[in-house]
Amino acid sequence: MTLKILAVVSEIYPLVKTGGLADVAGALPGALVPEDVAVTTLVPGYPAVLAALKKPQVVHTFAGLFGHDARLLKANVSGLDLLVLDAPHLFNRPGNPYVDADGKDWIDNPLRFAALSRVAAEIGQGLVPALTPDVIHAHDWQTGLTAAYLRYSGRPAVPTVMTVHNMAFQGQYGRDLLPALGLPARAYAIDGVEYYGTIGFLKAGLQLSDRITTVSPTYATEIRTAEGGMGLDGLLRSRGNAVSGILNGIDTGVWNPATDARIAAPFELSRLAGRAANKKALQQRLGLDVDPNALIFGVVSRLSWQKGLDLLLERLPALLAAGGQLALLGSGEMSLANGFAGATTLHKGRVGMVNGYDEGLAHLIQAGSDVILVPSRFEPCGLTQLCALRYGALPLVARVGGLADTVIDANEVALAAGVGTGVQFSPVSGDALEAAIWRTADLWRDRPTWKKLQKNAMKTDVSWTRPAAAYARLYRELVAGRAG
Repeated sequence: MTLKILAVVSEIYPLVKTGGLADVAGALPGALVPEDVAVTTLVPGYPAVLAALKKPQVVHTFAGLFGHDARLLKANVSGLDLLVLDAPHLFNRPGNPYVDADGKDWIDNPLRFAALSRVAAEIGQGLVPALTPDVIHAHDWQTGLTAAYLRYSGRPAVPTVMTVHNMAFQGQYGRDLLPALGLPARAYAIDGVEYYGTIGFLKAGLQLSDRITTVSPTYATEIRTAEGGMGLDGLLRSRGNAVSGILNGIDTGVWNPATDARIAAPFELSRLAGRAANKKALQQRLGLDVDPNALIFGVVSRLSWQKGLDLLLERLPALLAAGGQLALLGSGEMSLANGFAGATTLHKGRVGMVNGYDEGLAHLIQAGSDVILVPSRFEPCGLTQLCALRYGALPLVARVGGLADTVIDANEVALAAGVGTGVQFSPVSGDALEAAIWRTADLWRDRPTWKKLQKNAMKTDVSWTRPAAAYARLYRELVAGRAG
């Protein structure tokens, strides 16, 4: 029997993207098709989403959804079956879906994403009978109230899965919003939506969903500790085996060095020589000295404390002393952006940076760098290192979260066994990062070993095949349990 899943997300690639959530939302539905699972994804009607719709079908009209009328549209875009919440008063805004032009959260974000969650719950309860799912799969805090609307409706509800992509973003708002959200007074309780005197969107999802997943097994362990749980560790421990980690994959059609139109020259495992043209193109693009023997460390990242980029800036002299060049694409904290921008002047030809995001350059960095550096202090899964493995750029990563789960450290035992795929370091400190940089430079000088590690990396299965099978099992368990 084909299972019908309603995925609820606040962004989806290729229509709107600010981070890895969009990539997951865009790739997982296709990966689930071989598992006999059909996914329809509910997304907000941002301008970019509505512009991509061709002759959408209006399947429902809402009279007064948080103050104004709205429509539910059905369409297929880029092979994705979509339900789009067309609520102009909530979503018809330019730019970033979460913040205004000054980088401040939209003041009505709680209502915007409560509306998304409420509509998801209503779909789950038969709003459009032909679209009623077997399971609702909500993602991150923006959809955390979905399970609350189901729980407090007093009507039968479908099973729910809540996936946490990053515990750092939790969606906490004043308790006075409870009536405006349309939730009953009894919802404001420790076993409901209450969270340290506020309404917790993510907390509600974790408390009330049938199952909780996060995006790597190690992160599933970390968030149940005081250090990694960010105030929700006790709740997660109390949920016991309802919490699990399912590792992310990447879309290996989009990220395929043999067919990638965004890079300078295609290559694959059997013809690695093609990487040289990409390395040269990357050096030229970022104003780096064109030197095939330079060890290029690539970074594609938000510039933030979480990502450990302050440690990289601090230890940049060591990277350069080890014979390295730095190719950086990212934006974020002003102090870090200014620091790296200053380094491009101070170390002209050795450090190159583009402040912002450019999908084409992201692909070229993967194809032209020798190393992809991910020194995160915490990392739920990370997709950058998965792309790096696919493109033969060895990941140098902190031993945290999904980075620990996806990269095999090239230590002496791994090298003897022929199984290394990159370099890990721990603890997440400047000293440990510097030691890892020097260890990576030593590996680079041993070219036969380096090529073996490259080949190991490129043979790694980073697709959605195994994760999709794990999600399909989870969905079927939930449906069987509810039927029983």
